[in-house]
Amino acid sequence: MDLSDLITAEDVIPRLRATSKKQALQELAQRGARVTGLPERAVFEALLERERLGTTGVGQGVAIPHAKFADLDRLYGLFARLEHPIDFESIDDQPVDLLFVLLAPEDAGAEHLKALARVSRLFRNAALCEKLRASSDAAALYALLTEPASSTAA
Repeated sequence: MDLSDLITAEDVIPRLRATSKKQALQELAQRGARVTGLPERAVFEALLERERLGTTGVGQGVAIPHAKFADLDRLYGLFARLEHPIDFESIDDQPVDLLFVLLAPEDAGAEHLKALARVSRLFRNAALCEKLRASSDAAALYALLTEPASSTAA
């Protein structure tokens, strides 16, 4: 699975201003609602509920918030680079500045897990994360995120 299957250049937020986890999720829910056609409140509440189960802050400044929805027919992704790192209650207690949101259909079991695994593998590449942090251009960020897997392998 390529990230270009999940995300378009318009789904990249190069400089998200947020001072808290809740504010970041609100901003991402707003964008997610526009992309999917779902109600903004439903997206926000689903992302917040998932965070209550356990943080999606996977470490090294990365978080992968995700949720499932009955009204979706495919997977959607959003990427945000935060202007300033925020506390995300990450597993390594480090602040987060790179967020990849995954919004999936309720019945997308294996497909959802494959997408999560793909995103997780991508962000384990420290060199790629540094390139993402160094750019504030949406087109450049999108190009980095959607490079073929072989060229971003760690």
